[in-house]
Amino acid sequence: MPKLTFEKQLSRLEEVVNKLEAENCDLDASVKLFEEGITLSKELSQKLETVKFKVQELKKKGSQFMATPFDTELAEDANGEE
Repeated sequence: MPKLTFEKQLSRLEEVVNKLEAENCDLDASVKLFEEGITLSKELSQKLETVKFKVQELKKKGSQFMATPFDTELAEDANGEE
């Protein structure tokens, strides 16, 4: 299964939070949702850190911008998928 884009992961995290806040889940379902939410949160944080690093590197290069690809497994392809 291909990994989800940042936006799709964020949307799924919002769904998980809404389900947990609804308080109509049993304990086992709530724990599974919580685990999924933690995983999504970590993945989203890692992606944001990668983007932050890229932006900082581009700012350092300034007017000497060079189109060199960053070799990272978190980079999304042209279709928005990893």
